[in-house]
Amino acid sequence: MDPEATASVGRVPHGSSDDFDLLDFSANVNPRVPDGAREAYLEALDRARRYPPDDYPDYREAAAAHVGCEPAGVIPTPGGLAAIRLACEVVVEKGDSVLVPFPSFGEYAREVRLQGGTPEFVAHDALLDADPGDHALAIPCTPNNPTGDAYDTKELRAFANRCEGTDTALLVDEAFLGFTDRASLAADDHPENVVVARSLTKLFGLPGLRAGFAVARGDLRERLSNARQAWALGTPAALVGTHCLRDRAFVRETRRRVRTERARLRERLSAHADIWPSDAPFLLCDLGTECGNDGSEGSQRTAESVVAAAREEGIALRDATTFRRLDSHIRVAVRTPAENDRLVAVLDGILADE
Repeated sequence: MDPEATASVGRVPHGSSDDFDLLDFSANVNPRVPDGAREAYLEALDRARRYPPDDYPDYREAAAAHVGCEPAGVIPTPGGLAAIRLACEVVVEKGDSVLVPFPSFGEYAREVRLQGGTPEFVAHDALLDADPGDHALAIPCTPNNPTGDAYDTKELRAFANRCEGTDTALLVDEAFLGFTDRASLAADDHPENVVVARSLTKLFGLPGLRAGFAVARGDLRERLSNARQAWALGTPAALVGTHCLRDRAFVRETRRRVRTERARLRERLSAHADIWPSDAPFLLCDLGTECGNDGSEGSQRTAESVVAAAREEGIALRDATTFRRLDSHIRVAVRTPAENDRLVAVLDGILADE
């Protein structure tokens, strides 16, 4: 990490609310958790009186089975963001250029800057067409946050091969890929310039647990493994994470519910907004000129004011205007049928034609 950068690189905004009285649609987190997760956590409290095994064999085996790689390729991290930081620390040097998509997760640019690198912003849907030459790293997010669209797997693999040809590392953020049926790029045949970052906490509904992992091969895997902190996961995160990763029935049911509810929610919200196509457990909603943040057309309502009005009704939404190049957007998570009905009722009241 570049010491000079730490003096000026600030925080970035995120969704989520720590107010348990709010129904939280601002964070893209599964509203359900696997059966037995609580019991696994309670068991872990007794075992937390000693350090966990630093190689985390059970966790790595479960993670490998989840994405289709060998356990040796798994590097445990306290959340997907920690995997992203670890990859940037290992790959990016001061003065390096990094291909960063927009609109997308704001932490990519922040982590690049903290290493002294420069983010080169590229439209997320044009990233795979970009020339990776002269860049130390490229960071695709699939499905992309906040737009929700996933890259074609064959095209992503082709881009990985192009990056390998220019000695460019590829960091693929698959935080939401577990909600889809798409194969992970972490499969054993991926090029050795690829790092895959995965998050458990979104798919399994436990964001406060902080469990994730990176996957890599060859020399890059060795460097990531050497650079990671000792005891990267606490015992509760390791044991609960292992339990969740092994629950394949829960993953199948989650995918089915998200697919069904996302389509239903998109249809119902389309009366008030243009809804972006999504493969993810969330929808990006363009509220249009009447909600443009410059207040120049229609009513003086803004995306910010819609978020505030929904909060008054007990619902947290994500103001997506904090993402690069979005000016009239909100993002909503896909939750349970009853919760989604509540969201629609509240937004019907706020956004109904006057």
